[in-house]
Amino acid sequence: MNKPRVLQRIIETLEIDLDVAIRAAQTAYETATHEENIAENKYDTLGLEASYLAAGQARRVGEIRQSLTQYRNLTLKPFDEQRGIQSGDLIVLESASGVARQLFLGPDAAGLKVSVDEGLITVITARAPLGQTLLGKFDGDEVEIVVNGSRQSFEIVQVV
Repeated sequence: MNKPRVLQRIIETLEIDLDVAIRAAQTAYETATHEENIAENKYDTLGLEASYLAAGQARRVGEIRQSLTQYRNLTLKPFDEQRGIQSGDLIVLESASGVARQLFLGPDAAGLKVSVDEGLITVITARAPLGQTLLGKFDGDEVEIVVNGSRQSFEIVQVV
C-alpha cells in the first residue's frame, strides 16, 4: 500500500470533480440569468429554480476547493506506533466474514472512492463514527460500530 500514490489519486479525483462542478455551476448560472427564463407570472419558476441550482453548485465548488486545499497541504507521515491511527493513515479492515476494506483517514472529502493499483480505497474522516472509532487504534485491534442499528465488527489488519 502506497500512501503517496493514494494521496495523489485523491487530489487528481478532486481536481476532476472541481472541473465538473465549475462547469455545472456556470451552466446553472447562465440558465438562471438568461433572458428567456425571466418569470412572466408568479407560476413561472424556471428562473428561480435555476438560481437555487446555481447557488447549490457554487457551494459545491467551494466545498471541493476546500477539500483540495486540505489534501494539497497534507503532509504524510509514517504510521506512529506510539499514537496509533491518525489522519493521513491508510488502513485495511477485515470484517468478521473475512471481507477486507481499504480506507484512507483524511481531513475531508468523506465518501470519496479512488482506485489505486491495490484496489478501491474509500476516504473517511475523523468526524464519521468509523473514523472516530479508528483514531488511536493499532494493527490487530478490533473495532465495533453500529450502522443502521446493526453492530459490525472489524479487525485492523494493516496500517500504513
